[in-house]
This record gives sequence, C-alpha cells and structure tokens, in this order.
Amino acid sequence: MKGTITAQRYTPADREEWDSFVERSNNGTMFHLQKFLDYHAEGKWAFHHVMFREKGKLVGVLPGGVTKDGAFWSPIGASYGSIVTHDTAFERSLRIVDACLEYLKANGFSHAYLIPPPLIYSINYEQHIEYAMLYRKADFELHYISHAIDLKRGERFVDHFDATARKSIHKILREGALTIRESDDYDTFYQILVENKSRHGVKPTHSLADLLRLRDLVPEKMRLNMVYLGDKAIAGSLLFITNPKVVLCFYNMLRYEYENLRPIYLVMYETCRWAIENGFEWVDIGVSQDTSALDPMTPSLNLITFKERFDARGILRSTFHFSL
Repeated sequence: MKGTITAQRYTPADREEWDSFVERSNNGTMFHLQKFLDYHAEGKWAFHHVMFREKGKLVGVLPGGVTKDGAFWSPIGASYGSIVTHDTAFERSLRIVDACLEYLKANGFSHAYLIPPPLIYSINYEQHIEYAMLYRKADFELHYISHAIDLKRGERFVDHFDATARKSIHKILREGALTIRESDDYDTFYQILVENKSRHGVKPTHSLADLLRLRDLVPEKMRLNMVYLGDKAIAGSLLFITNPKVVLCFYNMLRYEYENLRPIYLVMYETCRWAIENGFEWVDIGVSQDTSALDPMTPSLNLITFKERFDARGILRSTFHFSL
C-alpha cells in the first residue's frame, strides 16, 4: 500500500540522515551534501532545505534557499540542486514532486527554480523527477551547454582526442619537461587562478578561504593537480569528485606566459587517466558560455571547440521554473 508523501523542513538534527541519503542516492552529488554547504559563512544564504518521507522513511531531499526577491532556488551556494532520490519508480517520483509543489505553495513561495545535475550524474540513467516536473507544467528559465568526456574508451582514450591534442600530449610525455602531480599548494594555485580570471574581467567563484574550508570539510571529494616546469608551478586543475560516476574539473588554469608549452593538454590527459584508473565514467569540464554576452545562453564557440579536442560532448544544464 502506497503511503502519503510528506514534506518537512530540514533541521541541523537531520544532517547525518540527509548526507547518508545523498551518498546512497541515484542522482545526488557532493553539492547536495550538508557538509559541503557548510563551507558558506553562517548567514550568507537563507537556506531552506526540504525532506520528503513516505511512512516515515526518507525518500527524497531538496537543498535550496530563498532569494532576496522571495523565490525558492535549488541550489543556493552550489552548482547543482533539485530533488535527490534513490532509483525510484516514476509513480513515486510524481508523488514527491507533487508534495514538493504543495509544500512550496504552503510556505508562501510564488516562484521556484530547480537545477538538477545532468543525466550523466545518475548512477542508473532515468529522468523521472524531470519528467514529473514537466508534467506538472514546469517551464525552463534557461539552459546552459556544458561539456563532458565519456570515459568508455578506457585506456585508449587519447586515441579519440583530435590530432592536435594527441600530438601535444605525446610530445609532452616524450620530452618530460612538464610533470603533473597531486598537490596541496592551494595558495599558489589560487594566485594563478586569480590571474587567469582577471584576464576575462571576472573573479573566481570561491575565495581561497572557501577552498581551504572545503578541503577540510570534504577532503575525499577534492583533488588538486598541479603542472610543474622544473620546480615552478605553471598550471593546474581543481577536481571535484562529485559522485561515484563523475569527476568535475571545477577550475582549470595556467600561467599564460607558459601557454606555448600547452600545460592544459597535460592537465586533461592526467584528469582522464586518473578518472579511468579510479573507476569513474565521465569527466565534466563545465559550462561553455560566453560570460561577456548579454544573452546568458550564448555559447563560447572557441571554448567549445577547444573542449571538443578532448572528445568532449555537449550536455544540457537546465533550470526548471514553476509559477506557483
């Protein structure tokens, strides 16, 4: 007999149950964990997380919060949000979405925006929650194009990179002037990252203090790789180990005076090699938008072309919207 799905607001007492559920879920990521969200300074965001139960058993969680204009957003302070479930039948998924909409209406929200992880993040591929939201008349605020590398090629992954990437990587490995290794030198990494971002008139999403806090909170979810020319750090990548399927390149950066050595090609090679060795199925290399354009959906064609050198494919990062 089916039980009624009830919704309740998360409290700190639910933290262990919440995080355990996300870690065992079908579509959860590190961004859904309370221990990840804890890196934000207290009071920075108006968090409002929701839990869904059937006969007392937790069947779904929704991280989120309230914006200044009173809308509900999921996520707030993270990359991905929306409703997290186990590998759940569609009928139950629809009841969870219905309970979610009833809860948001009852709590005075007139608009809700939910950004689920792309399909590649699901342990077992299914989009029940997304279809249930569309069936209940969600529309889309916008879509971003993101790019990810399918690691199904296995150890022969480089064979499927384009000729420029293959040639560059083979040259780097043959000559041995550049090396790459895991590092804990966040200070140097961040200095180079700020220099990179300033070239485009923007600042990193995180402060150095944020990254150090995250390193302390979720060390098992982060890996910093740095490229060295001799003893000098010239490039690097901060990886977020989002869930058992996907590694996310959150920041790739380099010292541009060494761009001719193509250290980012070594970064991409090592990221894929390490991810395959450790059993991951995808490397997500992030959204590919032209941040200087008036239309936020404008693709950065040069960036996309570069990512496609590494056999990356476009995937949608969509924002679902409800008028409640």
